[in-house]
Amino acid sequence: MATEVALTVVRAKGSYYQIGRQIGEACAPLIYRMLNLYRGYFDASYDELKLTWDEAVLQARKYYPYARQYTPEFVEELAGMAEAANVDFNDLMVLNCVEAITSDALHLGCTSLAVSGERTTDHHVLVGHNEDWLPDDEQNVYLIHATPDNTPPFLAMTYGGLLPNIGFNALGIAQCCDSVYPNDVRVGIPRIFVSRGVLAATQLSEAIRKVLIRWRAAGYNHLIVDSNGEIYSIEVSARHFATIYGKHGYLAHTNNYLTPRMKRFEAKSEDLIGAHIRVNRATKLLRNIRQHSLDTLRTILSDHVNFPNSICSHHEPGGKPLDQQKTIVSLIMDLTALEMHVCWGNPCTGTYRTYQLEV
Repeated sequence: MATEVALTVVRAKGSYYQIGRQIGEACAPLIYRMLNLYRGYFDASYDELKLTWDEAVLQARKYYPYARQYTPEFVEELAGMAEAANVDFNDLMVLNCVEAITSDALHLGCTSLAVSGERTTDHHVLVGHNEDWLPDDEQNVYLIHATPDNTPPFLAMTYGGLLPNIGFNALGIAQCCDSVYPNDVRVGIPRIFVSRGVLAATQLSEAIRKVLIRWRAAGYNHLIVDSNGEIYSIEVSARHFATIYGKHGYLAHTNNYLTPRMKRFEAKSEDLIGAHIRVNRATKLLRNIRQHSLDTLRTILSDHVNFPNSICSHHEPGGKPLDQQKTIVSLIMDLTALEMHVCWGNPCTGTYRTYQLEV
């Protein structure tokens, strides 16, 4: 696709339900497209998943009571999206529970990194993320500029019918999420409902507590950063967690657990060798550059060591549908300026455009 094209920015405000409705109205074609794509994935992957779409809907319903009890505001947001887009709420629940429903059959990778002001040329706090996912979802990416009634405004990236969770709010709290693969998964609050809460946080400690909510179904690695340059990776599973602090002013994470505590709960570690290579490579590049800038982070996010499964991930046709991946969007958040620099598609060939959070 042409990476010179600007992303759609949805401006929404009001209650969670109203925000969901405005997203659904603006992005109905992308939501339809994602639903059709994922129905096709389930059909094409039946031998692997042993699930039809209708059976996936039944599985998603098991997670609904936990989301309704513990994160009702985000259920309302998703309900508003479904109503305005004229799609079945249960179908959107499948999209937002897909990692759990497929038992993490999607072993896809992302790369997240951050540097504090003491490590940048202009003393700005920078957070970078490459979203590596199914190549067809590249067409479904958009940004949300939201002004909720009772929580801070935020600017976030999402795609299709997914709740937003990767972005930052007006108080300078940012989050990037990297899929991890714990062996203690259970029916509970879907991961994306858990991580959506960080965008509503008003303090760093609150943001971290949000991802440790009781009865979570599993977990991500949550790279959580604030505008003071405090950098944390919170490695989470269904029942356990560990924290990593960016004590040297930088931090990188991908899709494998890094702490000794959480390595004990990692499933199928042999499938995550590429994640080890990416996190080691990103950490080395962050460490070796004394003072960072937008340009140095763009260079890191465009790195091709271990191509095509590199930090800048590229699609190789062939193989199982759920094993395909590429970098569908790359972003750098400037928490000092409250700006997001976004490249739609692979950053090695695309152009970053700047989007401002207006408060």
